[in-house]
Amino acid sequence: MTAPSDLLIRNVRPLGAQAVDILLRGGRISALGARLPATAGCAVEEGEGALLLPGLVESHTHLDKTLWGMDWYRNEVGPLLTDKIDNERAFRAASGHDAGAQSKALAMAFLALGTTRIRTHVDVDTQAGLRHLEGVLRTREALRGLMDIQIVAFPQSGLLGRPGTDALLDQALAAGADVLGGLDPCAIDHDPVRSLDVLFSIAQRHGKPVDIHLHEPGAMGAFSLGLILDRTEALGLQGQVVISHGFCLGDVGLAERDALLARMARLGVALVTSAPPARMVPPLAACRAAGVVLAGGNDGIRDTWSPYGKPDMLERAMLIGLRYNLRRDDELALALDCVTEAGARACGFAGYGLAPGCRADLVLVDAQTVAHAVVERPVRRLVVSGGRVVARQGSLLKGLVEA
Repeated sequence: MTAPSDLLIRNVRPLGAQAVDILLRGGRISALGARLPATAGCAVEEGEGALLLPGLVESHTHLDKTLWGMDWYRNEVGPLLTDKIDNERAFRAASGHDAGAQSKALAMAFLALGTTRIRTHVDVDTQAGLRHLEGVLRTREALRGLMDIQIVAFPQSGLLGRPGTDALLDQALAAGADVLGGLDPCAIDHDPVRSLDVLFSIAQRHGKPVDIHLHEPGAMGAFSLGLILDRTEALGLQGQVVISHGFCLGDVGLAERDALLARMARLGVALVTSAPPARMVPPLAACRAAGVVLAGGNDGIRDTWSPYGKPDMLERAMLIGLRYNLRRDDELALALDCVTEAGARACGFAGYGLAPGCRADLVLVDAQTVAHAVVERPVRRLVVSGGRVVARQGSLLKGLVEA
């Protein structure tokens, strides 16, 4: 892929501030200011007073699972988490579900709507082996330079119940996965101490961060979270651990919750929520007050688990706003933060933002304010990734990616 040329975008309002021009050079933001001069050979885009946002961040999704663009899946799965896990594993094996093709289709749909950085969890288990991972690795390579995709090697069927899963996770990290995933050490593995000891030993051996799905409610989830924090501290993994979902933080007593949040803040353990309407969620205000980063993600999109979801992080910000009853404009700015700055911090995406030196990932929308953008979810009039225009009016430019 050729290097991006210089680009000057005139008359845009960064996060609703006063209108400026923004100059992009070498794929990064070079300058912001009034009436910036266009250098020789510099392309010029007219922003026409549009709202300027940083590239959107998806902190938790499952690109490998999606049925995006496929025929409608008739969902008749049972209500338990294990029902969904077993059903999905059987469906993917029987159908020959192509994680490479599907992850690429969904990632490109994300890009068209302004998401330039994604953390995706990819199933690794003893039935499929590394097949799903290999497909998503191909997607990451195909979109290199257009999107920054972090891959989490994720034991969706559990770590201890299927012997050999630990070896596969080890192989997945060696093959190119960026992060080690985990899942409900009490509810799924039934031996939280051993489960977490095995998980953290794999992560430590490879020097990789950890991202653990913690669906466990109440006292069970708080116990597991405490064990995770113990290992984070003992192994010196401050700033290297993320808890996805963390439902228990929404349904334990305030004193226990606040003590857990204080430890998380001290250890730099972040949270990612999809803000589901039917489950308790980590409290946004309490997390921010404690200094815990809370980011947002879609989780699965249009898969065998759920028919819901869309690769639009402004829509996810709106759903976060609804779940947390965010109504004021300053509150809705917090919802956007969950899918921008907080997402980048939780996942460790470097060079993020709208300041000189940051990677030039930008989204232009016709909206009066940030709150207006979150609620309206307007068409993305322009998407820039790494200093290159990649989409206009919600559609990717042709020829960006080989078929």
